[in-house]
Amino acid sequence: MRALLYSEHPQNLRLEFSLRPLLDVNCSSPMDSSDKKLNAARASLEFIEPGTILGVGTGSTVNYLIDMLPTVRDRIDKLVSSSKASTTLLEQHGFEVSTLNEVGDLDLYIDGADEWNKRLQLIKGGGGALTREKVLAGAARRFVCIVDDTKLVAMLGTFPLPLEVLPMAQSLVARKLLKMRAQPVWREGFVTDNGNHILDVHGLAIGNPLEMESRLNEIPGVLTVGIFAHRAADILLLGDDSGVRELRA
Repeated sequence: MRALLYSEHPQNLRLEFSLRPLLDVNCSSPMDSSDKKLNAARASLEFIEPGTILGVGTGSTVNYLIDMLPTVRDRIDKLVSSSKASTTLLEQHGFEVSTLNEVGDLDLYIDGADEWNKRLQLIKGGGGALTREKVLAGAARRFVCIVDDTKLVAMLGTFPLPLEVLPMAQSLVARKLLKMRAQPVWREGFVTDNGNHILDVHGLAIGNPLEMESRLNEIPGVLTVGIFAHRAADILLLGDDSGVRELRA
């Protein structure tokens, strides 16, 4: 997969949040990122209650969760997935995956993130499933985000912001972004499950995620913006060297 870089042609609000230990780990040396993701995924099983209609996201942290879901199979009533990749993994574990149209609203949606801030606002879409992820998050009564501590930032935007765009509007969207002094990069060779393209936007200072999400949504041809601010996480399970901590905005 190659990335195509576009070039330009002439022509504080303070948040009080709660944090409680959820899983303590006795570890004399720092854990690597994969261990932290695994612990965060394991901790999310606590939120799956009997009869849950569950939405499952996409990505490396969620893959740990999927591998553990058979241990709570009897608590899951219906299951909806945010991507073909996650659906395949779920089916390999013997789950029947429903569509959102079949189940209606979700009791719980569990997914990871590429970045998060202390408002529990997120950047998502590194795996290219941001549109279906945002739909499922919006349909869920509770959104639990599972992450490791390396993803925390003071301001969103260090991780390139994914935008899902209609292929016919890709160049138009890129020109609009250049006028915002951002640098869009086409994720060449990648097609979303919806048949669209991804622009990864570098150099965008997202000081006000709510405003930026709305502003980018107004660009013709943009299907989904990878900022999850209007629908931020309700609960964030943070894997770190001491175990897992639960954050609530």
